[in-house]
Amino acid sequence: MGFLIFAIVLDAAANALMIDSNVGSAVWMASGVNISHLINVPYGTTLFVYAVLVTVANQMLIGKFDGHIFISNLLFSLPFSYLVGFFSSLYLPLQLDHLNIFFRIILDILGLIGVSVGTSIYQRCNLIQHPNDELAYLLRFKYLHGSAGWGQLISYTPPVTIMIICFATTGRLLSVGIGTILAIFIQGIIIGISDKLIFPSLKHHYVL
Repeated sequence: MGFLIFAIVLDAAANALMIDSNVGSAVWMASGVNISHLINVPYGTTLFVYAVLVTVANQMLIGKFDGHIFISNLLFSLPFSYLVGFFSSLYLPLQLDHLNIFFRIILDILGLIGVSVGTSIYQRCNLIQHPNDELAYLLRFKYLHGSAGWGQLISYTPPVTIMIICFATTGRLLSVGIGTILAIFIQGIIIGISDKLIFPSLKHHYVL
C-alpha cells in the first residue's frame, strides 16, 4: 500500500509538472487538456469522464466482465484526476511556463520519467491502476507478448485521435509539444526499464 500511494502521488505530481512546464504533456493528459478547453469543463472532471469511458473499453478487451478491474480502475481514477489538478495549481506560483525553454524541457523530461516510474511501480503493486494504464497493460500482456513499448504506443490511438478532432475543430492544440512526442515513443520503454531497476522486488502478476 505504501508503494501504491507513493506511485500515485509521484505520477500525479509528474503529470502536473509536464502540464505546467508547457512544452508537452503526457499523451492522455494533453488530450484531456484539449477536450477540457473544447467543451469548457473543468480539467479534473474531464479526466474522470475519460477514465470511465476507458474503463468500459478495458472490459471489452478482457472479453468478460471483471468486477475487480472495473471497480479498481474507477477507484484509482477519481482521486487521481483531481490530484493532477491539485499539483498543477500548486505549481502555478512558480510560473514554470515563464522559465527559459531549456529548463522547461528539462522539467518536462523529468516529469515524463516520473510518470513512467510511477506507472511502473503501481502496475507491479497489483492492486489498482488507472484505466488508461490498464489499457496499455492489457494490450501489453494479452496481445503484444509483454512488450511495454508497443503496449503503450498502441494505447495512445484514442487520445491522439481525439487531439486530431480537437485541432480540426479549434485550429489549435494545447499542452502538445516535445514532451508529448517523447511520451508517444519512449514512455513505454522507460516503464519497461523501470520494471527492472526501480524496486525490482515488485513483480507483475498478470493473469487473464
